[in-house]
Amino acid sequence: MTLVLTNDDGIDAPGIRALQAALPEQVTAIVAPDRPLSGCSHQLNRGGAIAIDQRQATEHAIAGTPADCTRVAVSYLYPDVQWVLSGINAGGNMGADIHVSGTVAAVREATLLRVPGIAISHYIHNRQPIDWSVATRLANKVLHQLMQSKPAPGQFWNVNLPHLQADDPDPDIVMCPTCTQPLPTEFKVEDGQFHYTGRYGDRARDPGADVDVCLSGNISVAEIRLW
Repeated sequence: MTLVLTNDDGIDAPGIRALQAALPEQVTAIVAPDRPLSGCSHQLNRGGAIAIDQRQATEHAIAGTPADCTRVAVSYLYPDVQWVLSGINAGGNMGADIHVSGTVAAVREATLLRVPGIAISHYIHNRQPIDWSVATRLANKVLHQLMQSKPAPGQFWNVNLPHLQADDPDPDIVMCPTCTQPLPTEFKVEDGQFHYTGRYGDRARDPGADVDVCLSGNISVAEIRLW
């Protein structure tokens, strides 16, 4: 069973290696952007050439967006792909984030192409560094559960891993809805320039939704429905 791994942080980001390490018994192929494209949402190439750089036998760097990577992988490089997995993103992608996230867009594109997918992101607390070995362990735990069955047509899973401290117990996996609250909109204006000043971790939360679950220290799993 071939699994295609992609992201929006770029093929050289540590998160995609952490994701690959979370799947030690699976056949994986990496098809990811050749540069960081965080926050690019569901942008697509509109007709120009997309360069493909084969770095290893099953690793390709794509001169395109995460959604482009999914299209190239599914239609050309790995037409037998069984899953598209995107991440592990360095930073949360929950609630309103799913509309701007390239990580999520890669899996949304896979869903449109009738390939099941899972997006995985890691919340960053107060700019602390991510322990990628912990991220791998948590990703393995949640992927083992989710990949027992495929999502229904038109649906995919969006996973957010919490930022744990060294002595924290293993988090629970919580199936939950997507938070409806906006991203922080606090701002300041200096010299005619508008700056957002809101803190991501202080964002408003719907009780029991993905933002609340992840920021409370558990793994949030939200089912996203396109149809």
